[in-house]
Amino acid sequence: MSNEHSYPISDWDSAYQNASHIADADSYIQRWQEAGARYRQQLLAAGRAQLDIRYDSRERNTLDLFLPEGAVKGLVVFVHGGYWMMLDKNSWSHLASGSLAAGYAVAIPSYSLCPAVKIADIVQEIASAITLAASKISGEIRLVGHSAGGHLVTSMLCDNSPLAAIVQQRIVKTVSISGVHDLRPLLNTQLNETLQLDWQQALNLSPVLRAPKHLAPLTCWVGAEERPEFLRLNRLQADIWKSFGIATNAVEEPARHHFNVVDGLMEQQHPLMQSLLGSSE
Repeated sequence: MSNEHSYPISDWDSAYQNASHIADADSYIQRWQEAGARYRQQLLAAGRAQLDIRYDSRERNTLDLFLPEGAVKGLVVFVHGGYWMMLDKNSWSHLASGSLAAGYAVAIPSYSLCPAVKIADIVQEIASAITLAASKISGEIRLVGHSAGGHLVTSMLCDNSPLAAIVQQRIVKTVSISGVHDLRPLLNTQLNETLQLDWQQALNLSPVLRAPKHLAPLTCWVGAEERPEFLRLNRLQADIWKSFGIATNAVEEPARHHFNVVDGLMEQQHPLMQSLLGSSE
């Protein structure tokens, strides 16, 4: 496990660097892109993919919608990570397979990136993406996001969420995978040269410092071999929100790190997928 840090932390950049602590880290992005492209082509050929649906006016405001083979039980929205400054929807299409096998439609949005926009703008964009997808797919909504995406889906439940109540009330479960739930430590990192957060923005945008407005269950999921900061943030969000009457739990999946912890979304019977499909544990 990557528990070499003690608190207080003196090297905050190291605390939030994932790639430098994962073997063969550089290969993951290419593998994700290739797997995503193959999966999109497979679903396009089957007539089960609607690509590049526009949900708002900025260049990157598009989403892909994938449909299951049979009747649709509801909607899963997956929001990718990349510290709000990198990657897009195309690297994650294959992660829809577990939800599709369970009968859910899956929406995967891209969003604008820092520094062209602020994190607050991205929160608004994700609300718009969920709203658009929800207009196309009826029934319950389940949210899942990874890293920065974990922050973004958890933000949809907060008391300052831009998501309309009529959409928010359809959310029955949220899973934040390796979520960055507290933005204040990022002020101490070089990441903030791109994120351009200030103290007040970090306070307003940190789910751990907000109350949940919507009380559907939240699972905080992390790889047991992740950086100690991600283990702390995972526990922190689940523990703090317990006091608000929302059912939360924190899971540390053995033998998983920050890059492969999302792989369970591809298997319907995987515990991560079962957590998303369930209500609470």
